[in-house]
This record gives sequence, C-alpha cells and structure tokens, in this order.
Amino acid sequence: MNRRSALLLLLLACAQLPRVPGSEHSDLVFERYTPLSSNAELARRVLTPLTVRRGEEAMATNKTALREQPIDLAKEKFSIYVPGRTPPKEGYGLLVFVAPWEERGTPKTWRLALDLRDLIFVVAGASGNETRLYDRRMPLALLAYENVRARYHVDPKRTYVGGLSGGSRTAEALALAYPDVFRGALLNAGSNPIGNESEFRLPPAELFAQFQHTRLVYVTGEKDEEHINEDLTSRNSMRSWCVFNEEVMTVAKVGHEPLDAGSFGRALDLLDRPGSPGSIDERKLAECNAGLQRDLAAKVAEADAAIARGDRDRARSLIYSLDGRYSGFAEKQVLELDTKLAARMPTAR
Repeated sequence: MNRRSALLLLLLACAQLPRVPGSEHSDLVFERYTPLSSNAELARRVLTPLTVRRGEEAMATNKTALREQPIDLAKEKFSIYVPGRTPPKEGYGLLVFVAPWEERGTPKTWRLALDLRDLIFVVAGASGNETRLYDRRMPLALLAYENVRARYHVDPKRTYVGGLSGGSRTAEALALAYPDVFRGALLNAGSNPIGNESEFRLPPAELFAQFQHTRLVYVTGEKDEEHINEDLTSRNSMRSWCVFNEEVMTVAKVGHEPLDAGSFGRALDLLDRPGSPGSIDERKLAECNAGLQRDLAAKVAEADAAIARGDRDRARSLIYSLDGRYSGFAEKQVLELDTKLAARMPTAR
C-alpha cells in the first residue's frame, strides 16, 4: 500500500468516527399546537388581502366563525429521526420534510447524512401529493416543526423545510409564507413561480423581506427534464421578485426519483452553507427592491386617480389587479384603496 492510499484510508476512517447511529421514532402522536398553523394565520400568509377581507365580511354577515386549527392532532401520526450524537451547543439542525407519498419514515440511505450534520428529520403521515395544500400539508409541517422544537434543542438558524416532487412544491410554499420559521428550503424535483397571480401568493411585506434572505436549493435529476424546466421558471420568477439566495444542483443520470445518499448529503451541505456563492449581494437586493417599490407606487397612483375621477370599473379592476399581482406584499395599499373605493362608491365591489 502506497502512502497516498494509506492517507486516503485514514481520512475515510476518520470521517466515520463522529457517527453515532441515530434513532427513528415512528407512529408519534403530537399534542402541541401553534398559532402559526391556525386557519387565521395561514390565511394571512397565503391568501390575498382582498380574499381575506371578503371572507371576514361574509363570516360577519352570516355570523359564523373560522375554525381555529385545521388539523386534529389526535388523529395524526409523525415520524422523527434523531442523530445519536449529543447536539451541538447551538442545538440540532432540523429538516421538516414533505413527502409525495402517504407513508412516514426516514429513508435509510439518508440517515448517515443526517447523523454527520446533526440534523433531525421529521415527516408527517398521510400528507402525500393527493392531500390538500393549505388545510393539511402546510399545517401538518408547521405542527411537526412546533413539536420537534418543543422536544429537542433545535438551532433556529438551521431550521429547514424540504420535499420531493409535490412535497417540494409544498416546501416552497412553506418557505415563502413562513420565512420566520424556515431559514432554507430543499426543493427536490418540484417548484412553482411566485407572485403575479400564481398559486403561491406573496406574504405580507415584512415576511417577504425575510424570504428574500431564505436559502433556496433546487435539486433535480438531469433526466427529469420537465422539472428542470419548472425549476428554471421558478428561479426566473424569484429573481423578478428580488430573491437571489439560491443554489442549483443537477444530479447526473437521475430521473424523477428520491436522491441517493451522496446527492442528499451534498444538497444538505448547500443548504447549510449561507456563505457560499449563492449568498446575497445586499446592494443588488436594495436596488432591486427599490424598483419593485417604484412599480408598486405607480400602480397604486393609477388606481387612486381612477377613484378620484369616479371611474368605478377602472378603479375596481386596478385594485384587484394589485391584489392578485402583489398580494400580501401590497396589503396596506390594497386595503386602503378598497376602503377608499367603498367610501366613495359603496356599490363598487
């Protein structure tokens, strides 16, 4: 054995030394709720301002109330994988995973990668691609986060969301709506554009400013051409809204399927390194945001002028266009215009 081979074997052996096998906890029933998963908070973060206002008006008229939580935890089961080592001083990292399948559990080939990175992995059962997004998949993931956080010492700076296929789209929706919870998103073979009347609406402005600092890792197999193209559409959309903190990883010789162990580990490293090439140029971000604000101000002024001259139909059209394009990002402006229009022309809605 030559010196180079001996050194390589030593390095490989040392790489295995830190590993202490973790443990899988299946069929867990959680009890802890969080305001983050409430129907009211979900609506505030994922629906347009006018959709929320009209819903509140309808409930007031009908004297009905919104159910507090969309999920009954007593009927749900979760699976957690916990690394075997003592957590770092800052706490374990956490990956809340949304699977495309109904079963829960951690793929065995991913466990070493989780162990070596001190990452807890949690997944809800009965949360597959046939499951509704807003009233099930998203709140289940938020409740998984809340209950793991309550049980283990978790580092909020290393709290991530991820998924595969339709679960990846859910992970993107969660990252967009809850950037105060998830600092990064692992998007494996599934992504959507945001804003501009797409399914994924922009959250309120203060949350969107946080999302612009969320790390996005797009990972797709090179043979999965449909989802590579979707990733490109999503990434272009992100840039149009001044979201630049991304990494792209294409897995050779792979189609639409779960990541192998090595690719999963490399994707986690991209997610876990905020200082890598995809990090944010704050000057570029500020310039881009200034452009967004100019465009928004011009559209608000146009709607305001239509109200002032009594052009009811044009004003209403412009307000709903603002609501659809900017959603929560322009919540204050949209609701103010809606109120002004109703005061001037009560039947305009």
